[in-house]
Amino acid sequence: MSRTLVICKPDAVERGLVGEILGRFERKGLRIAAAELRLLDAELLGRHYEEHVGKGFYDDLVAFMSRSPALVAVIEGPEDTFAVVRSMMGPTNPASAPSGTIRGDFGTITTENLVHGSDSNESAEREIAIFFPGLV
Repeated sequence: MSRTLVICKPDAVERGLVGEILGRFERKGLRIAAAELRLLDAELLGRHYEEHVGKGFYDDLVAFMSRSPALVAVIEGPEDTFAVVRSMMGPTNPASAPSGTIRGDFGTITTENLVHGSDSNESAEREIAIFFPGLV
């Protein structure tokens, strides 16, 4: 069993798309191992986005991700579940995301692109430990 972290970002929660997003993963045959609606603070986001600290967009990213609750989830499935999830999400820019992907169907702008998914098994392990330390 492989695990990955998914965050339904504040724009997804605000727009009422969490059920649709999680439902897509479940219909694909993936399983929700843990999920929690929470308000993310600057300290937690600093750990999650540590590679972006100091970059020009970092403050706007933290402001967006902490403006209202996000749904943080651990998704389980076969080997390399992270790759399945990322394929279902579509490219970061919704304008270039194909129809049938989460961002292609529901995204409007790059800076508020509805969902985060770990980009590798290593990132998934690190990110799950940040948000769900009891699952490690």
